[in-house]
Amino acid sequence: MNLPDDNDRNSISPQLTTAMIMTSCVTLLIIVIVLIANRKPSHTTQPVAQTQEQGSPLVIQEEPGNSSITPDDLDFWSMYPEKDGEGTEQDPDTNNSEPVTSVTPAEPEDDSLPAEATDGRHTLVVNRDGKEEWVLITPYLPKNDYDYTNLVSQSGRMAYYSDGKVTSYLGICVDKYDDYIDYSALRDDGIDFVMLRVGVRGYGTGSITLDDYYADNLSRATQAGLDIGLYFTSQAITKEEAAEEAVALVAAIADYNIKYPLALDIGFVLNDTSRIEALTKAERTDIIRTFADAIKASGYTPAIHADKEFLIKEIDLSKFTDVDIWLKNYGDLPDYPYTFTMWEYTNSAQIGGVNGNSDLTISFIDYTQK
Repeated sequence: MNLPDDNDRNSISPQLTTAMIMTSCVTLLIIVIVLIANRKPSHTTQPVAQTQEQGSPLVIQEEPGNSSITPDDLDFWSMYPEKDGEGTEQDPDTNNSEPVTSVTPAEPEDDSLPAEATDGRHTLVVNRDGKEEWVLITPYLPKNDYDYTNLVSQSGRMAYYSDGKVTSYLGICVDKYDDYIDYSALRDDGIDFVMLRVGVRGYGTGSITLDDYYADNLSRATQAGLDIGLYFTSQAITKEEAAEEAVALVAAIADYNIKYPLALDIGFVLNDTSRIEALTKAERTDIIRTFADAIKASGYTPAIHADKEFLIKEIDLSKFTDVDIWLKNYGDLPDYPYTFTMWEYTNSAQIGGVNGNSDLTISFIDYTQK
């Protein structure tokens, strides 16, 4: 038997080499196929693009096949406008309201205030029984144009400023119930004028009673250099009675140069029934108009002295646009919407020359130049 030598033992036939290469390729191909089949999807995703045009719903864009969004990612409702109340959605960009199916009226900011309190078209009136009422402000009457930021109170003395200068005048009311008054001390304490009461008509009997000291007060106030006006406390229920009261005022000042108004002081009586309560609004208006016309005919300036409730509710103010209003409205600021020239703002002031409390009035005009 012939054995191969060393050269024959180390040689490989071409056929065998080819077979080995093919086997390796097949094996490698199988491995690649297995790897591809078992490959897990990549966890890397493309960023999610969110686009939203103003006023349109939110749009979410992503590439197909790359979904890795969790339930938390889908919580996009917070991107929509919040609901305003229960029935209106507010767009934060446009601030416009769009109705939805269920509409619930919005609650007022303060339930304790009626709508009339904030609409700027009503004024609060406190009736003599203590009840409050919001009354419509008529557009047909002239309104006052005072700037109350120019109204300054110092030690209880009220003053109105214009361009840094005081343009108002301070006055005091005097009747028979005041003790002896030192009018020089009154003047030195800053008082410019005095409104003196001449008399009163009884609210029950209807008879006229003149104040005991009105003539003496008139004389001494004049000597002290104070300007003077007069008033009569009325309970007139006829035109004839109103004319009688006007005559009493004019007769009291025959020998004096009076610049401030001659006023009719009128109103209801607290805790009792007055004569004028039985009158209608039209009757009260005619009676006061008679007084004003009589004062005008005598060459003096007529005025009505009354509180806000009486002026607004008990007479027809449209008949008195040519008559000055002396408002009785105690407080820091007057809340009377229409024109007035004088304002009695306190009945508890302490003034030099007077024992006890005094009623103070501020005049917004200089009657000595009127």
